[in-house]
Amino acid sequence: MIHIPTAPWAHPLFDVLGWGGGMALGYGLYRWRLREAALRLATATGPGYFAALIAGAAPGAWLAGSLNTLRGPAPALSHSIVGALVGAIAAVEVYKLVRGIRGSTGGVFVGAFALGAVIGRWGCLFTGLADRTYGSPTALPWAVDLGDGIGRHPVQVYESLAMAAFLAVYLIGLERRAPWAMKRGFYALCLAYGVQRFAWEFLKPYPPVLGPLNLFHLLSLGLAAYGLAFWVRDRRDEERGAGP
Repeated sequence: MIHIPTAPWAHPLFDVLGWGGGMALGYGLYRWRLREAALRLATATGPGYFAALIAGAAPGAWLAGSLNTLRGPAPALSHSIVGALVGAIAAVEVYKLVRGIRGSTGGVFVGAFALGAVIGRWGCLFTGLADRTYGSPTALPWAVDLGDGIGRHPVQVYESLAMAAFLAVYLIGLERRAPWAMKRGFYALCLAYGVQRFAWEFLKPYPPVLGPLNLFHLLSLGLAAYGLAFWVRDRRDEERGAGP
């Protein structure tokens, strides 16, 4: 069992590092490969796009996190990255529908989100039990002790490594100008994040809401289904556009 030193300031510190690093990476990817995509986004969507994104992300984060933690043994308000992502997608898709905008508009955010998750999850780990993102007890040799003497799955590390692997594949795709990375990177992110998050939720002691599934299982399934469905739709639109 691995003892993990914990501190309440770890979460805000790693949040700053994660999202600061994510924004820096996003800017670098904009300069490297995504300038045209960013210009198309700005031209097609208008300023209301970002207002919709924020209006969906903020309540989505707090609603999802709090609905989960308020059902636990020590109810408290909380927030969730997957809730923020789902809320932002819902609000943006409604905005796009009203404005008649079709196709992916989230490609410029992929690198920033992925790196933010890679770094930010370590903040969840080093915050310890107070963060409420700890895993279920396990006897595996890499179990972590977060201060209560119980070995737990380091689910935060699992998610960080999974998103690091996705980010590496995504960057390789951008380097090669692969169509999936250049045009459908956001849908790939949603599919990858949803699938890996769904898997790790089985290793957390969250209260179930549907059979063995907790709230984040359901949100992750919806996220993965969105990514897959819109990936397929975008491919079909592309094939129709390239037809004779």
